[in-house]
Formats: sequence, C-alpha cells, structure tokens
Amino acid sequence: MNCFHLDDFLAGWIGGASSVIVGHPLDTVKTRLQAGQGYKNTLHCVLQIYRKETIAGFFKGLSFPLASITVYNSVVFGFFNNTQRVISKFRHGDERQSCGMLDMTLASMLTGLMSVGLGAPVDLVKIRLQMQTLPCLAENLDLAGTTGNVNGNVAVRSVTLQGQPTYRGPIHCISSILRTEGIRGLYRGAAAMVLRDVPGYTLYFIPYALFRRWLSPEGRSSPHPCTVWVSGGLAGSISWVTATPADVVKSRLQADALHARKYRGIVHCVVQSYKTEGIHVFFRGASVNAIRGFPMSATMFLGYELSLQFFRGL
Repeated sequence: MNCFHLDDFLAGWIGGASSVIVGHPLDTVKTRLQAGQGYKNTLHCVLQIYRKETIAGFFKGLSFPLASITVYNSVVFGFFNNTQRVISKFRHGDERQSCGMLDMTLASMLTGLMSVGLGAPVDLVKIRLQMQTLPCLAENLDLAGTTGNVNGNVAVRSVTLQGQPTYRGPIHCISSILRTEGIRGLYRGAAAMVLRDVPGYTLYFIPYALFRRWLSPEGRSSPHPCTVWVSGGLAGSISWVTATPADVVKSRLQADALHARKYRGIVHCVVQSYKTEGIHVFFRGASVNAIRGFPMSATMFLGYELSLQFFRGL
C-alpha cells in the first residue's frame, strides 16, 4: 500500500491560508516587540503601529506569507502525517496503525527539521517587510549626533541610511537580500530556527493529539469541530510560548540588516541581548505569542481536519 497521501498536503494548504489571515496582525506586533526598539509593552506597540501606519500597518508583508506560508503549512502537515505512516509501516507493517507518543515525537522532530529549509527564507522576508518602518537605536548604528538624553538613556530615532534598501515588495526584498547578502543571507537565522522548530513542532503536534483524545467522547470516530478548535488553540499557545526565547533570537538575527549588522551569530546575539536588555528580553512577545497562537493554530487545525474529512468523503 502507498504511504504517500496527497490529501494531507491539500488540507494543510487550506488550513494554512486561514491561519495566516487570522494571525498576521499579531505576528506583526510580535516581530516589532522582539526585534524593534522603543515599545514599552504589547498595548503600546499596537497603539504606535495604528497611530503611525493605520490598520494597514498590521497587515504589512501579508501578501508574501499568504502565498508562501500556505505552501509551507501544506508541506509541514503533509510531511508530518506521511512520516507517521512511514514509521507505522516500518515498525508495524501497516501504515494505518496509530502512532504511539514516541513515534509521533520522532515524526514531529523530523518535521521541525525539514521545515527550516523552506521556512527560513519565508520568515526572513516576512520579518524584513514587517520591520521596514521601525525606529532604530542610534547607538547601535554608530550614527553621528546625540546617542543619549539627559538621563543617560539611549536615544531612539527613526533613521534613513544611505544605501539602505527600501523593499517595494517580497520579490524586491528577495532580490535585494540576494544582491547584498547572497544566498546565505536568505538563511540568516536558520540555526536559531532549528532550535525553535524541532522542539516547537514536538510541543505542537503532541499536545494537540493529547487534548483531542482527552476532549473526544468515547466511541466517536472523528472529533467534533469544537474539540479540534480548542485542542489546536491550546497546542498553538503552548508551542509558541515555549518557543519564544529561540524565536526572539531568530527574529533579531533575521531583522539584522547588512548595513547595520550587530550580531555575528546565535551565541553573540544571546550574549549581547542579555547584556543590554536583561533576561526578560528572551520572553518579549510571549504574551502576544500566547494570544496569537490560540486562534491561529485553532484555525489551522480546524481548516485541516474539515478539509481532510471533505477530501476523504469524495
């Protein structure tokens, strides 16, 4: 029997498109909090974006994730479920045999590792587009002029640097990165993404399976949509909150432009971030991740499960 099922990929694509639209505004807030400067808290960040950029600011860079992350989620869900079938076929001789927790953990970790190859460039472009209008720390950019106020605090100002690329869209962003940073530039932050996604996907798929099992009545062949919604939402919040420290490092490395390069790598980013902003910096955006993770993942899993039921009922 063939272990490869195309319907998992199609269902993942539909779920991914739904989750991107639901989650992108808070994703923009999360990115600004983690990689930007001058925001006191989540509410302050939201208000600043709205005042300076109107509602459109929350959807900055949406077109690229909508086109690419839908494909990314399609590959992730398709790979995860087909990998489970391969493991079941190898271990039990039957791909229809349900995977145990150990097998599901292995499939989740392999999915996280695989996802970086496709997801790192997607995340990089999304973050660069989201960060275009951010104020920068004058101190970090070694600009001439005042770098501190009378209280000794570092001045935050909006700056325009000579030669800084102004991204007109995702295609222009990709070409600018390739021109200035090369192919390696598209994978900047990929190592940090591995540290985020390998455990992150394990804490995404495993909690979902557990919550779905606990919330489903005995004898029910397929879970109720409300069960899928709640299970997916809780799994998303757990995954994103626990992944926040690695996500902060990844976002900072990816937002680090060539003309203002601050970080030489993961360790340097961690050390410099800790020295300048303390341990709390690694949990910046955690509340946004928890809030954003619920509806985004709930929509993802619900779209996936309903689409899968539809395709298999044809």
